[in-house]
Order: sequence, then C-alpha cells, then structure tokens
Amino acid sequence: MKKLIVITFIGLLGTLFSCEKDGDQIFLPESPVAPTIVSMPDLTLERNNGTDTLEFVGTPVDPGFVASTKYFLEACASGNNFSDVTSIQSNTSGTSFKITVSDLNGMLLKKFPADEVSSVDFRIRSQLVVDAGTGAPGAADDSFDYSSETETANVALYGLPRIDILNSGIDQKIESALGNGEYTGYVKLNETKPFNLYEPDNALTYGGSGGVLEENGAAISPISTGWHKLSVSLNDMTYELLDFRIGLIGDATPNGWDAPDQKMEYDPQTGLWSITLNLVTGTVKFRINDDWSGSINLGLGNDDHPEYTLDNLWNSGSSQNIPINEAGNYTITLSIGSAYSATITKN
Repeated sequence: MKKLIVITFIGLLGTLFSCEKDGDQIFLPESPVAPTIVSMPDLTLERNNGTDTLEFVGTPVDPGFVASTKYFLEACASGNNFSDVTSIQSNTSGTSFKITVSDLNGMLLKKFPADEVSSVDFRIRSQLVVDAGTGAPGAADDSFDYSSETETANVALYGLPRIDILNSGIDQKIESALGNGEYTGYVKLNETKPFNLYEPDNALTYGGSGGVLEENGAAISPISTGWHKLSVSLNDMTYELLDFRIGLIGDATPNGWDAPDQKMEYDPQTGLWSITLNLVTGTVKFRINDDWSGSINLGLGNDDHPEYTLDNLWNSGSSQNIPINEAGNYTITLSIGSAYSATITKN
C-alpha cells in the first residue's frame, strides 16, 4: 500500500511525492525554526592557555517534525558565505560545542594567518534525515539543512613552535600545539633518506636511533617509505615514528578488497588527505596501513545509525561501505580531525 508524504518547503507549498513504504505523513512547516548561536567565547587565543576549553552555545533546530539531526559548528573568512568552510566540530545536540584553545588554533591556522587578527564568520548548521532508504526527500543522501544566522568575531591566532625535518627530500615540519616541548605531525619519508631534526628557535640539530634523541646525533633512518606520524619530546629527548598510510579500499578500486590499498596524500596546509583515481561501480571504505584492525576503519551508518554520512563518517568495524554509483575518475578528500568527513567528486 502506498501513502502520500506531503512536504511543504519554504516558499513552495503543496509538493507531493509517494513512498514505497508505509509511513506516517510528514509535514514540513513553511517557517521551520533554524538553530541559533547563543554565545561564543573570547577568541583571542594564546599559547599559554592552550589546554583551556572554549564553548560555543547554541539552540537546536525545530523543523516541526521528528528527524535524526546532526549539528556542525563551521567557520569561514568573513564575507566568504561559507564557500570555503572549516568544520570545527559536530554533535547531535546543537546546544554546546566544546574545544580546547590549542585544537581550535590548529584548525584555524590552516586558513588564517598566525599572530594576526582575522575576521571570521561562524554558524551552526543542522542536517536532518527523516527517511531511511525510501529515496524520498529527507533521505541521508538528500537531507534537509538549516543554518543559524552568521556570527562574526575577531580571532587572534598564535603561531606554533616547530621542528624542521632535514634531508627528507621535501620541506616539512612538525609543530607543538601547546608550545610545551612536545611536537607531533605527519611527515612523508623515504627509507633511503635518513633525516635529522632542526629546532629553529634554539638553532639546535637532533638525530638519534631507537626512539632516543641526541643533539647533533646521527640521522634517523625510516623503516619504510610513505607517510608517518612523528612525535618528538624535547623534554625527555625521545621520538616515536609510526607508519600512517591512509588508503582507499573496496570493489570500486583497482585492487578490489585486496591490499595494497590506494594510498592517499596529505596536505599540511589544509589538513586533508586526498587521492585522484579511476573507480568502477561498487563501494569503498577508508582504512590505515592496509589493515582492518588499525585505528581507522571509516564508512557510513546503517539503519540504526543514519547520522553517519560522508559529512560524519563512522569509525567502526560496523560501518557500511560507501557506494560509488558510476564509473569514472574521482577526487576524494578525507578529514580526520575531531570528526571524520569526506568528499567524493567525479571529475
């Protein structure tokens, strides 16, 4: 039996569509109540307050119907109209977004200059899913979005102490978010190119082996080629170097469900992982180091968790494959900050 589901859009009344599943009628009122930003913290960020917690307070959307809702706190350059968005955090309440000074500073440094004051627009965007698999408006791939009014603030960011990676073949660095002698970042290494570390603030060069640093020590030898996560402590003179190779796997990829995965490249400026490749009709997922047991296993939600979408990927062995509905050449990006999100664009 078919039932009509009546949707009334803002400025568009009486639009009808039919649903292949039985269900209640859903009415979208002419003027849904969008989320709001109630208050924002002082955004003069300072390194010595890096561990302090900032809170953005909001109110949730009231669309007039029951829906699964995800909220995103977003920022962009003032007047940019959110065409180049920095996604700061997501949750399911929309009432409170909490983030440390150092985490927010690190995110915004990818788009705004250090040691300057920038005018930044903020908004809370709500994403509503009212349909689970019928293909009707309001489905996970055709959700309803409502955004708060834009709030503009002056944001002062601080530059980060850094350690340069010498002789790796490319210019790269790792940074200390708190300025406390603890540094971390992603670096691309070649096992044929041992590297040293240089601290420009004190003009000191480090080397080492076995996880132990030494001033003017021997160059550090990578054990593999590709992207790594490098952590350095100048407090106890140690370092940790871990393989960190994020890849795309699935029957839509050239190797199917077999390793090696299609490795993604990291852009330190944007903080995004990306890859451009040819895909066939099928599905994909993201994982790390060609291994399902690693710390990253990203996909979509299921009927019980429709909130997990490309904008909010599910890091779980229970996550579902991401469909590729048409063969072609694609550019795919992945963000692995405080939340996981991806874009899949057919070129």
